[in-house]
Amino acid sequence: MKKPITQTFNDGVLAVYRVDNIAAPGNRLKDGLLLKFGSIPYEERTVGVTRFVLNMQAQSTIVKLLRIPYVNGVSMGDVVIPIDGEQYKIKQAQVIKEVEPKCLDLSLERVTTRYEFG
Repeated sequence: MKKPITQTFNDGVLAVYRVDNIAAPGNRLKDGLLLKFGSIPYEERTVGVTRFVLNMQAQSTIVKLLRIPYVNGVSMGDVVIPIDGEQYKIKQAQVIKEVEPKCLDLSLERVTTRYEFG
């Protein structure tokens, strides 16, 4: 049996937010960010040509690929803020089982209009 590759997460930490209504009760709906998970370590990966081209065909531009330890509840549509402070929407969360510990690869697209925090 092949020994699994040990994964390190040395590039920084990120926070994961869900997009939800942050308006005060009775006010008009307003999308904003509500914290789901904070301080998740990550490793920045290279966005491969195949992943890049397939996402271009789907009219999506993947600008970052981050690998995090597996966290149940991180999903497509959530917003990630790594140490660069930019907001990125998760376009794909792919489980990676060939490494130890089990991980998620997050394909990220830059958010064009920044969300406010709730």
